Amino acid sequence: MATANEERLAVDVKSLPGATVVALSGELDHDTAEPLRQALETAWQDGGRLLVDLSRLDFCDSTGLNVLLHGRLVVREAGGSLELVGLHRPVERMFRITGADELFQLHADVEGALATARRG
Repeated sequence: MATANEERLAVDVKSLPGATVVALSGELDHDTAEPLRQALETAWQDGGRLLVDLSRLDFCDSTGLNVLLHGRLVVREAGGSLELVGLHRPVERMFRITGADELFQLHADVEGALATARRG
């Protein structure tokens, strides 16, 4: 049976040609960050390209932002990249205010991110 915190954040991981996609839906905060931390830890062990899809994320606090920033550093050290997809209001506002939007490569959607890699 899922706990209340697990019901507030869903984390779905898919391996696609050229990238691993971690899709989030719900609320990412102090109480719900652990499933994302675990998913990123598993995904970044392979290095490569990691796309975090935020298009269905309703809320993100500083804890969630710190998990993503830490993930970005770890993936870069492993020779990969962590990129954000679907950044939108109200989540986008926190990234903009903190300047974190300048640290990540941003994409409108997963398809566009994958197409960028094919063209690059």
